[in-house]
Amino acid sequence: MKCLVTGADGFIGSHLAEHLVRAGHDVRAMVQYDARNSEGWLEALAPDVRGAMEVLAGDVRDADCVDAAVAGRDTVLHLAALIGIPYSYQAPASYIDVNVTGTLNMVNAARRHGVRRFVQTSTSEVYGTARFVPITEEHPLGAQSPYAASKIGADQMALSFHAAFDLPVVVARPFNTYGPRQSARAVIPTVIAQISAGERRLRLGALSPTRDFSFVADTVAGLATLAASDAGLGEVVNLRSNFEISIGDTVALIADVMGAEVETETDEFRVRPESSEVERLWADNAKAARIFGWRPEFAGRRGFRRGLASTAAWFTDPVNLARYKPAAYNV
Repeated sequence: MKCLVTGADGFIGSHLAEHLVRAGHDVRAMVQYDARNSEGWLEALAPDVRGAMEVLAGDVRDADCVDAAVAGRDTVLHLAALIGIPYSYQAPASYIDVNVTGTLNMVNAARRHGVRRFVQTSTSEVYGTARFVPITEEHPLGAQSPYAASKIGADQMALSFHAAFDLPVVVARPFNTYGPRQSARAVIPTVIAQISAGERRLRLGALSPTRDFSFVADTVAGLATLAASDAGLGEVVNLRSNFEISIGDTVALIADVMGAEVETETDEFRVRPESSEVERLWADNAKAARIFGWRPEFAGRRGFRRGLASTAAWFTDPVNLARYKPAAYNV
């Protein structure tokens, strides 16, 4: 495939670009422009992998920039987005600009250039607190944050281009991906980074909500599988482990993996507004298996423990830990 990966400087995007290069694909990696010429997490890749991809700095909010990025590509994997939920309370308009208008620019360009596959990357947050479990793709959408609302808008924009213009769209809906390179605003890196820095009294938000975590290697394999396939046009597909665990139990499992005895205390700055907290997420992944043959390798409690061990090993490397500020709360 001649791939364009947007958001390639981010957590999942950098893993995806690396995966596609190692699989032998022609990869153009679009990163957010800044004056420091930063390529984000692509700078952490092995030189042979980084050297095998074309890196293009730009902004998905700029239609001309997006058109140039899509030109000559037959497959688009669109990950570029603002993703921090707490920041969406502070700057909701920016989420519309990046997530909705950015996606509109992407699908317009993909239509003009006649791509064979457009993978829109969604999020489990669009479902809100589960009304039934496990959550299937038919679950009602219920935004409980400006971030979730913007992602619903982005997904629907992509799907509308499939319905109206036959754009070959598939929507991938990952649930709570974790792993090396993740931002410390997420709970698993927050816990691991604090323990790695010597903290034993951890400052966290709500512990009762449940999540269906997916190791980044599984999410990336799912995205790559959807991109390579010709099946599932116009479909929404959950990418999840089909395993539910509370945040509190996740903290205990991380501590056990890292051989640490910890206590927790509530940091009010990390607690979402009451009606905005998604209390339960647990996904059904049967559709991904049925249509695409995708199944997670890090499924269930045993797989989750393996993924946590790999993540903890990466974060506890002093070179990697130095990139983080364990004492600070990342909005």
